[in-house]
Amino acid sequence: MSASAQTDPAQDVGVGRVLDHVRGLDELARQPVVEFRNVTKTYNADGPNPFTAIKDVSFAVADRADHGEFVSVLGPSGCGKSTLLRLIAGLEPQHPATSGDVLVKGVPVWRPGADRGMVFQDYTSFDHRTVLDNVTFGLECAGVPRAQREEQGRSWIGRVGLDIDKDIDKYPHELSGGMRQRVAIARTLILRPSIILMDEPFGALDPNTRMNMQNLLVGLWREVEATVFFVTHSIEEAVYLGDRVYLLSRSPGTILQEIEVDPPDRPALETQREPSFQETVYYIRDRITKLEEGKG
Repeated sequence: MSASAQTDPAQDVGVGRVLDHVRGLDELARQPVVEFRNVTKTYNADGPNPFTAIKDVSFAVADRADHGEFVSVLGPSGCGKSTLLRLIAGLEPQHPATSGDVLVKGVPVWRPGADRGMVFQDYTSFDHRTVLDNVTFGLECAGVPRAQREEQGRSWIGRVGLDIDKDIDKYPHELSGGMRQRVAIARTLILRPSIILMDEPFGALDPNTRMNMQNLLVGLWREVEATVFFVTHSIEEAVYLGDRVYLLSRSPGTILQEIEVDPPDRPALETQREPSFQETVYYIRDRITKLEEGKG
């Protein structure tokens, strides 16, 4: 049993099942796509005012070729959710870990790679490039010929729900927040990464747009069959999207619970009204509230 495991027996809560421990490598039938082995990250470790964001984090997520896992990450503010994500991405200053090992498909992470795509909360489009040029930026960097990358770009612009004829030549300042996030998602998915890392991508959107983006993401995730790690402050969003939810402790963050969740089979608005869905949300909210009050 993991050091971060809970001693409570596994229990069904609404659409979720709270496991009695956090799964490790020895419980997976396939090689993990991502594995953390006792990972700790301390910022400014050798200087004044060191700060430990996460401590002794261990977990393993199976590499399911026919159905990438969707992993939601929840926890109190400042518990190290984004640190965890960026360690997988290999992004400084979060990378490298102070101690422990971060592995992708059995290989230690030592820098960013094309196998891992990241979508941030802040809109990251290039202001001087059109929608098409933004979406195809990665292909351009990879040396894909213009005609080929523009054909793929048009396809992905349509897949994320933008108007190929009307939106393709627009610049970021001409787009709404939801449209700009669609561009960011298309720019990531066009590269077909095996791991998609999403850090509060819908946090700045209004509730209706946010639910529409959740529905869109479910469809695209099933199409590309990638493993998704999704950091959010929204419990409803985490439960709706996730195959499993990792619940982190207060800082320094470690994984307190792993919760398996029924996959979404209906639109977000319909699903999130169900009493069984809300039961899972209330359970997690109570846990996070107690953590924030120092009682969990």
